[in-house]
Amino acid sequence: MTISFDRALGIHAQALELRSRRTEILAANLANADTPNYKARDLDFAVTLAELQGAEKPLKATHAAHLQAQGHNSGDLLYRTPTQMALDGNTVEEEQEKADFADNALRYQASLRLLGSRIQGLMSAIRGE
Repeated sequence: MTISFDRALGIHAQALELRSRRTEILAANLANADTPNYKARDLDFAVTLAELQGAEKPLKATHAAHLQAQGHNSGDLLYRTPTQMALDGNTVEEEQEKADFADNALRYQASLRLLGSRIQGLMSAIRGE
């Protein structure tokens, strides 16, 4: 009997990878907080993860003459809409970015622990414990 690691590890491996990518994006936003005309970016974690899991988009064209729905592709970086833009055109709001960074780091740790417990479970099963 073969073990499918994709099935065994579930969604946690993909979530961990997306959380890591989001950490880089949020860190780039914080690093450019004082850069004139810098536009803060982020990704829609829930939509991207759902699309990686194979969820269909809500609208799809079933005929060549149908108009395509406007939206974004899985993993596309989106621009943030600031509550108050700086005079120099920078849209990074440091407090919001720090809060999002901390939230993402916490969720990254949770995904890492869940993945670790899954691996421990697999190791126990392999050893026959």
